[in-house]
Amino acid sequence: MQEPITRDPEMMHGTPVFRGTRVPVKTMFEYLENGESLDEFLEGFPTVSRELAVQVLEESRELR
Repeated sequence: MQEPITRDPEMMHGTPVFRGTRVPVKTMFEYLENGESLDEFLEGFPTVSRELAVQVLEESRELR
């Protein structure tokens, strides 16, 4: 399985983004922290697949 997050100093100044997109990972967490649902995030950022978002959430849970 590929890593769900990439960092490239040439893209978004090295901000961690969802693989294959320019969407910062922190944006999803900001949505969730503000009480919005994963579905609302995905509607706003259609380049991020549900599978990719769930993979990031599962990996972040493992880091706790």
